[in-house]
This record gives sequence, C-alpha cells and structure tokens, in this order.
Amino acid sequence: MTVKCPRCGKKTDNTNNPFRPFCSESCKLIDLGNWISGSYRISRDNVADDDSEVAIPQKDSDKE
Repeated sequence: MTVKCPRCGKKTDNTNNPFRPFCSESCKLIDLGNWISGSYRISRDNVADDDSEVAIPQKDSDKE
C-alpha cells in the first residue's frame, strides 16, 4: 500500500518498510527528536484538574 510519510510527505510503499509509517530512518529519527525535544506536545485539555481522580495501576508486588 502506498502512503504519504507523515514527516516529509513523500509517497512510499508501506508493505515491507521497516520505518513505517515514515519513508526512511531519517524521517523516523527527526520525528523522534521532535518528541524528545518537546516540539510535539499532547494537549492536557481533557485531563482532570485534580490528580487524585486519576487511578494509577499497581503491580501485584506493590499491593500489600
């Protein structure tokens, strides 16, 4: 299947592409760098204002 790379927009065959959804390792690493540097952020609009409302899962070893 041919898709557009989300980084550069180049059309690429996604069938046997080890870097999918990106066209190349370069586009994949640029995107990762943007997440690490904070250039991309996930909105907190839908997050509860009070952190006490958020349930944090525990491992079995933590339950005692």
